[in-house]
This record gives sequence, C-alpha cells and structure tokens, in this order.
Amino acid sequence: MALASILLFLLVVLAMLAGYPVAFTLAGVSLLFALVGTAAGFFDPAYLAALPSRIFGIISNETLIAVPLFVFMGIMLERARIAEDLLEALGTVFGRLRGGLGVSVMLVGMLLAASTGIVGATVVTMGLLSLPTMLKRGYDPSIATGAICASGTLGQIIPPSIILVLLGDVLSSAYQQAQLRQGIYSPETVSVGDLFAGALLPGLLLVAFYIAYLLAVAFFRPALVPAANEPVPGADSLWSRTLRALVAPLGLMIAVLGSIIGGFATPTEAAGVGALGALLLALLRRELTLARLREVMQGTVRLSSMVFLVLIGASLFSLVFRGLGGDDVVHRLLEGLPGGVAGAMIAVMLVMFILGFVLDFIEITYVVVPVVGPVLLAMGVDPIWLGVMIAVNLQTSFLTPPFGFALFYLRGVAPSEVRTGQIYRGALPFVGLQLLALAVLAAWPEIVTWLPDRLYGD
Repeated sequence: MALASILLFLLVVLAMLAGYPVAFTLAGVSLLFALVGTAAGFFDPAYLAALPSRIFGIISNETLIAVPLFVFMGIMLERARIAEDLLEALGTVFGRLRGGLGVSVMLVGMLLAASTGIVGATVVTMGLLSLPTMLKRGYDPSIATGAICASGTLGQIIPPSIILVLLGDVLSSAYQQAQLRQGIYSPETVSVGDLFAGALLPGLLLVAFYIAYLLAVAFFRPALVPAANEPVPGADSLWSRTLRALVAPLGLMIAVLGSIIGGFATPTEAAGVGALGALLLALLRRELTLARLREVMQGTVRLSSMVFLVLIGASLFSLVFRGLGGDDVVHRLLEGLPGGVAGAMIAVMLVMFILGFVLDFIEITYVVVPVVGPVLLAMGVDPIWLGVMIAVNLQTSFLTPPFGFALFYLRGVAPSEVRTGQIYRGALPFVGLQLLALAVLAAWPEIVTWLPDRLYGD
C-alpha cells in the first residue's frame, strides 16, 4: 500500500507534466488506482463513498464563492483601464528619477494586486502599457521585463488573493485533521481572513525589497534605468491627476480588504462588494458595454470552472491517496527527517519550489498541501505562518525560468526585439529576492503572525 500511494503521486505528477488536463488527470489516475487496488484487495472501496459528500461540500462552501467574485472584480478592473491611468500618473510623479519608472511599475503592480489578485491579467496589462515606454526611455530590457513580471506576481501574496482564498480553505481542513489526530475534538479554525491579515506585511516587505533593488541598480548602474526627459506639468495639475487615478483602486482596496481584516464582512461578502464596486467603476468611467460585460462574464466562468473542476478531481485523489495509506507514509517520512520540524519544513518548501518549475499554483495547492499540511500542523507549525510561507513559495514559481507562468505571459505581449533570454535574466534577481523574503519570514515568523494576533488574538 505504501508503494502504491507513492506510485499514485508520481504518476499524477508525470501525467500533468505530459500536458494532460489537471482535473481529469487527478480523477482518472486516482480512479484507476482505486479499481486496481480494489481488485487486488489492498484498497477499501468504502473510501469512495465519501466522494458525493465531498462534492456537495465544495459546491455549498460559502468561502469558495469568493473565488468567482474576486475573478469577476479583477477582470472587470482590467477592462476598466484602471492600470493605464495609474501608470501614467505615477510615471509622471517618479519618471524624472533614475529608476523612477520601474518604481512606478512596482507601485502600480502593488495596487493592482490589492485590487484584482490575478497574476496573468496584471502581467499582460503591465507588459502592454509599460514595457514599450520603458524600452523607449532607454531601460535595459532585462531590468524592465524583470520588474514587470515581479510586479505582476504580487497578486499572489497581497490580499485579496485567489491563492489565499484557496489555501485558506485547504489549510482549514488540514488544521482540523491535525487537531483530531491529536485527540482535540473541539478544533480551532483558520480562516481566509486570518491569511489575509498574515499576508499583508509580507506582501509589503516584498514590495520594499523590489523597490530597494531597483534603486540600488539606479545608484550603481544608472545607465540601465535612465530618468525621463519629458516636461513635468505644474504641481497642482500633477497632484490632481495622481489623486484622481489613485482614488478608485484605493477606495476599492479599503472597502474590500479593510472590511475583511476589520471583521466587518466575510471574504465572500467583501468579494461581492468588490465585484459590484468594479462594475460601478467601469460604468462611471464609461468603459462598460454589453460586449465587454459578456467578455468579463465568460472569462469569470472559464477561470472559476477550471478551479472548481480541479478541486473535485483533487478530492478524489485525496480519498484514494488516504485509502492507500499515503497519509501515514508522508507522516513517517517527514517525522524521520533530521532537524525535526525545521527539517520537515525545509523539505516541504524545497519540494514545492521544485514542483513550481512545472506545475501551476492551483495544482500544488490541491495536490501537495492536503498531503503535507496535516502532518506539519500536527508537528506544531502555525497554520497562518505555514499558509503565507506556501503562498510566497508558490509566487516564486511564477518567476522561475524556464517555465514560470509570468514569463510566458510577458513573452506573449513583449516586442519581438526583446529576447526570451533577457526576460529570464531579468527575473532571476527577483527570484533571489523572493527566496530572501522566505528566509526572513522563516527567521522572524512574527512578521506574519503579528497582525492576526493584534486583530483576532485574545
């Protein structure tokens, strides 16, 4: 049984690497192992009897309703051209500084991350809007593309983030399993709001690291990030344009994120407010037509359907994996590693980092986290800290050559004169900064746990 559970995991990963659809790979390979195991007598088919209740739990899960609402908000804001106004205003403010346009890209990426949380949309939008301008002003292509890719991935860690919603649901289940194994029959819970609060300071820390890197490049190698030479408008005109551009995303961010962290609304309720706010913004800016609304709704249905279909396939995988004794195998493996909890945590982070080269964050969230999460949490790891560490790690996977998805998104919209090798080289320093952030969060977990403790602690 132990060998069968390991073989199941390896075949699922290999099938996904071969390009087969994730949801059908998870369900199909798992069902095949269940049938073979039942015929051979080492799998109890009673485990599969829990699948209908699992699926019903997924479709009736109020937390997961936030996913399509946040997706709708993100796509609608992209269509409302919020990013274009932000980039133009902040580019004018910082453009005359060396590296100022790169700093503007980071700040816009941060605001878009806090408003949309969709990596692909942010990278493509920033690539179309800012990359031609940066190249025209003499920016080194590697610096320009690296900054755009890194700013786009901030949507992974800065709330409201879709991955934090999914991780919150998965870790909540894993945390309850871990406590039940320890004989705690009134288990504590971890919510999406807890993860949002825990991820806020690490997200801002990453933004600070990125901006510090760009300023260091501007100081030591100023020719790579020259200042703009365009005339600057008057101070009154400049600040009025900047404030007009900032009001919409900041207002929406405060309404959505502030209501969740402040405890005034659940993530699902706040996501509904965000979706309605994005719709009103598009109407006020006269950017909403029936054709555009249809595009937004089709994009929302497409992405949301993919997420929920993967979740159903992952539920079947977890049932079969548990029926084959996979949970016990992982538990013994992690507990047997040298270094105790620290050794187990390092091993899990390393495996996720390597899998991030080739697998999407949704696949890792639904395949790997349910397997290792209960074991780590039973070993005493703080669930909020674990969730944020996983989120930062998965964010790194978006930038890691050669398969980082942010690199592919930018390659699709970058001018032909920008070489793929330049995009890869530009991403590497930011990968290093993200690994540095992981090390900082590992050394000082209080960066993650301080805000949730202050907000929700006894």
